[in-house]
Amino acid sequence: MGRSPAVPASFTGGADRGPVQVARAAAGPVPRAGREGTYVVVPAYNESAVIGAVVGALVPLAASVVVVDDGSRDDTAERARDAGGVVIRHVVNRGQGAALQTGIDYCLRRGADYVVTFDADGQHSAADLPSLLRPLQAGACDVVLGSRFLGTNDSVPAGRRLLLSAAVIWTRLTSGLRVTDTHNGLRAFTRRAASKIDLRLDRMAHASELLDQIARSRLRYQEVPVAIRYTAYARRKGQGPGAAFRILLDYLVGRLLG
Repeated sequence: MGRSPAVPASFTGGADRGPVQVARAAAGPVPRAGREGTYVVVPAYNESAVIGAVVGALVPLAASVVVVDDGSRDDTAERARDAGGVVIRHVVNRGQGAALQTGIDYCLRRGADYVVTFDADGQHSAADLPSLLRPLQAGACDVVLGSRFLGTNDSVPAGRRLLLSAAVIWTRLTSGLRVTDTHNGLRAFTRRAASKIDLRLDRMAHASELLDQIARSRLRYQEVPVAIRYTAYARRKGQGPGAAFRILLDYLVGRLLG
């Protein structure tokens, strides 16, 4: 339930070969003005149906879009690469927490000033990136957390809203963070803040672990409203009550063992 034994990520080769081999599509240079130093991490597992559109929307907004293919059995990696992403591949499926940590570590090694995390299933909007980055660039905080509950987002399914409300109460009690949304994958970090993140829970409990680490490191944080699109595809891949119980169990075991 904690971090699995280290399995080296494989880096698929392409035009950007160096000491670490990566793959980048030959889609022309990424626009740099105002985006220098911003890296976006997209953990992905069997997302070939949507990953191309997700990466394509992000490429104009960042210096690099880093897709961590977490042992997919489909052509997620190829479609991400064709859309302009840098692809890192886990040999086996380890979980979203592990994929995020792999991506964050890669971005820091590459010299990122800002690291954004972004889900691969099409729920997030690339148009929200500027509002996440603005407080960081102004020096107002270290971490910006997206919240679906600060804006007018009436599309949250009732069952999902109930689970998330319970998670908010739990997080406030355990971490002391006064957040309104605890399991939103859209976040942004300064380089210093990203270097404080060391996710040990490989799977979905990492979202709570990450908030604990923000609190323990006394990082300054803000929330900003973001849009969440509940498409039929995203709903099929969503977390139900059973999954929520497993996440809670993983988190509690992780805290006991950590």
